[in-house]
Amino acid sequence: MSNPQTHPSFEWVQNSSIPSLNIEVEIYRHKVTGAQHIHLATDDDQNTFLVGFKTVPQDSTGVAHILEHTSLCGSRNYPVRDPFFMMTRRSLNTFMNAFTSSDWTAYPFASRNRKDFDNLSKVYLDAVFFPTLDRLDFAQEGHRVEFAEADNGNSELQFKGVVFNEMKGAMSSPVSTLWQTLTRELFPTITYHHNSGGEPANIPDLSYEELKAFHADHYHPSNALFMTFGDISANEHQALFEERALKEFSHKELDIDVPDEQRYTQPITIEEHYALDGEDETSDKTHIVLGWLLDKSTDMDKVLTAHLVSGVLLDNGASPLRHVLETTELGSAPSPLCGPQDSNREMVFACGIEGSNPEQAEAVEALILDVLKKVADEGVEQEMVEAVLHQLELSQREISGDGFPYGLHLILQALGPTLHGADPVAAIDIDPILTRLREQIKDPEFIKSEVRALLDNQHRVRLVMAPDTELSSKRAAAEAERLAGIKTRMNSDQIAETIKLAADLETRQNQQDDPDVLPKVGLDDIPDELPIPEGEEQQVGSTPTTWFSRSTNGIVYQDLVIEIPVLEPELSGLLPMLSDIITEVGCGGRDYLTTQALQAAVTGGIGSRTSVRSSVEDLDSNRSLFVLSGKALNRNHEALEALLLDTLETARFDELPRLRELVGQERLHQEQSVTSHGHGR
Repeated sequence: MSNPQTHPSFEWVQNSSIPSLNIEVEIYRHKVTGAQHIHLATDDDQNTFLVGFKTVPQDSTGVAHILEHTSLCGSRNYPVRDPFFMMTRRSLNTFMNAFTSSDWTAYPFASRNRKDFDNLSKVYLDAVFFPTLDRLDFAQEGHRVEFAEADNGNSELQFKGVVFNEMKGAMSSPVSTLWQTLTRELFPTITYHHNSGGEPANIPDLSYEELKAFHADHYHPSNALFMTFGDISANEHQALFEERALKEFSHKELDIDVPDEQRYTQPITIEEHYALDGEDETSDKTHIVLGWLLDKSTDMDKVLTAHLVSGVLLDNGASPLRHVLETTELGSAPSPLCGPQDSNREMVFACGIEGSNPEQAEAVEALILDVLKKVADEGVEQEMVEAVLHQLELSQREISGDGFPYGLHLILQALGPTLHGADPVAAIDIDPILTRLREQIKDPEFIKSEVRALLDNQHRVRLVMAPDTELSSKRAAAEAERLAGIKTRMNSDQIAETIKLAADLETRQNQQDDPDVLPKVGLDDIPDELPIPEGEEQQVGSTPTTWFSRSTNGIVYQDLVIEIPVLEPELSGLLPMLSDIITEVGCGGRDYLTTQALQAAVTGGIGSRTSVRSSVEDLDSNRSLFVLSGKALNRNHEALEALLLDTLETARFDELPRLRELVGQERLHQEQSVTSHGHGR
């Protein structure tokens, strides 16, 4: 394949075409620093940028998370306190954010406006490579001690900081605590053992000097991966990378790779607690989960196989493992952790239940292992395996970003594996793997052998996480004791410094920065017209329809939209429950298990929602809508349409045991959703 035009500071590595996604993957390497640039060239004006770094913390002080925050607090060329927030008012971006994962940090944005894209590129490059990293910003965003009365050295000390408070909120969530504890035990010796976001008890241990040292290594271009998508050429991107950042760096030898985890020789059992506040009753509130450490996520064949097997076991209510987890009396619902997790260098598979009790742990483990043994011995119906593979095919073909711009969706799909040395093309283009899997599943022994391998895998953790109504007060007491000790050891100068820091932070917060140091788009940079899709209205029988013709890569999307009449308050209150339940019960004379199997076989999923829309002509006028929607490959359009109509007209609300399961699951989800997440500064 021909060598595309390359900037002199970069060398071309390879090109690969992915016709199913209409993209050309171009891979380059910066000659001096070794930084990688992966460009997804395509005819799409929603250009996307991301710069990512392997960030591998060796403790739970939250250094990577705090660095993400402080990097966004001003830089060499843009010395304002909050350039990202200020840019939201000076930009036409379609996405703008920053992420900290367990082993990488990334700074992505997207824009359809070329000048805006260039502006944001300059701000982002300056933020990550030349951040101010002011000590005040570390205190504000990370952690500090401050007197309860900021100017009174006789008042009690408190821990403060954006990340400190954010993680206090995050780790008060039982599900977050459950996942963090499971990964801690599955990874006893490497970076995933630690909480990359930061444990509230450990965050105050991080020093300002350690933050700066972490940036000097982990944010060096020799550890950087640039990823771009869209119709701007790689050469143009590289010219900006070089001019605005890379020309100031030389190569740096770094050892930031994540090693293989040491494997257990036999399963282990862990019992932990999570904080349950505001309640005295602890029964039926325990989480019981089994977790396995699997193969490397850099092997995309292994990744897709893990997702296939997980789908066979857990995809819907007709799947053997999900069915027993939904119907067992040992708990209220399947665990929210159920399924594979492939964002770490080595994958994890988890399954279990919530709403249980500690004494049920052995029974839950036996229940899960018995299902796995049955599948390993007897297999499952071929139609179920084909339905899961069908879902994987849909995920490859769909031009959608799951809430992200499509280009960012593709970039994030490849980011983790690429940072750990995988082929980025294989991470994006799963068609060849699907072809291989399609042949492999013809062998009835394939799924059996994969499940048997899971059973034989001794690196397994059984985690029992029970509620503790006193845990929060114990933690608060330990924190108060720690703060009292710090205060006791303070001399007069340290007390004065603490008071001065609070005053300096307040001054900095009230400081009015000059926004004009930042670039912006003006009215002249905005097109006079925006391309708004126009549908073609047709009458199909007695039903008015609107058709939109777009390039969807072989997938059809369909919505059934129904105006909701004025309802009594009691009935209106049931609409959210109707939306949650209608696609989860049987229809067309089928029970819910058969219906869910049919959904998986012929659609990419169906869903429902309610919404309120105002009139374009009269903003004071509005109407309520019920929408039933679905997607499918073109060849399954008729089956999708029939299933949507069956769901709408013949939903099986007479399946009372199923309704009880769904209502119980929704109750648990609602209880979890009210967990407080602190974001104090």
